[in-house]
Amino acid sequence: MTSLTGTPRVIAGGVALTVLAIACTFLLDPYRNYQLALVAAYLCATAGLTLLIGLTGQLSLGHAALMAAGGYGYALTANALTDAGVEGLPRFILGLIAGVVAAGVIGLLLGLAAARLHGPYLAGVTLALVIALPAFTSVFVGVFRGDQGVQIAYDGVPEALSALIAVEQWQAWVAILVAGITLTLLTLVRNGKAGLRMRAVRDDEVAARLSGIPAGRVKVHAFLVSALGAGAGGAVLCFVTQSVSPGAYTLAFSLLLVVAVVVGGLGSILGAAIGSALIVLLPWLVQTGTGALSLPGELQQRLSGNLPVLVFGALLIVVTAVWPGGIRGALRGRKASGTAASGTTGHSPSEPISTEPLTTEPLTIQPVSTESER
Repeated sequence: MTSLTGTPRVIAGGVALTVLAIACTFLLDPYRNYQLALVAAYLCATAGLTLLIGLTGQLSLGHAALMAAGGYGYALTANALTDAGVEGLPRFILGLIAGVVAAGVIGLLLGLAAARLHGPYLAGVTLALVIALPAFTSVFVGVFRGDQGVQIAYDGVPEALSALIAVEQWQAWVAILVAGITLTLLTLVRNGKAGLRMRAVRDDEVAARLSGIPAGRVKVHAFLVSALGAGAGGAVLCFVTQSVSPGAYTLAFSLLLVVAVVVGGLGSILGAAIGSALIVLLPWLVQTGTGALSLPGELQQRLSGNLPVLVFGALLIVVTAVWPGGIRGALRGRKASGTAASGTTGHSPSEPISTEPLTTEPLTIQPVSTESER
């Protein structure tokens, strides 16, 4: 793989990591495979979100609503196909496509708004989306089932694999495959000309426009791509949990996604993976720790609901104060220090994410457009 470059290298790396992750499921017990499936589902959304914030500088507080759109799209389509007698893999693929399309439509509308809004105004629009989600499901209660949400039919292990793996391992396989495809596509976008245009718009929108880059179109594209990732994550999460409801996609969860990508490292796919793992593992670690202290039952119940949020907030403060580039930046700095100590050249620990070499293809400078993009 070392001789490959560009797109073939990204695809080969994505296939290798996906196969390695699937192989690791044989080493885990059913509950760990369930946690791995959740990490893969969240990773689809955080990878899209870190691309949106890290590459274009657009802050979205509504990605939980985009995940909910993917989940509802998957659940409603899967139930309709079940009524029509369609089962198994075709039902999952068609449901996944419906979930991704539903999130993509909302993301496209948000992107059109993002092309005309900046900073807190854009954050306000996305914030309104996630706040309005419970009310929307209550108005159309006949379709979305209100606060109870939509349940889907049990989707077990295919008959050919039922003697080899458990249902949790099968769910992990499906989630890993979807996450592998999603991350490979997002990496290709980030490393390609589209990623360069996003960075140019983020660094100086006026200069980008003067260079012939359609800044508004780039913002819409970035929001659409990010929403497609969130939709895939929501559909996979619905497949794993067998249900979708507005209570699972609250404002707190939306903020948690933003915190995860900041703690992991903005603009980095590896940082998104670290943040997704923290979302799943941190509450479990806190619950395990408090359980080992033999605390009174009432106190332990209070801590189990609030302590993970407190620890996440403290972790955000510590990471941003000590490692501005997130945990991914800290790992990169340690690697660079090790390289410098061995007498070879390397990247500086303080090197910003935006200077990471992502492609060798030069950016085409077009003549200045005289038309307003708005």
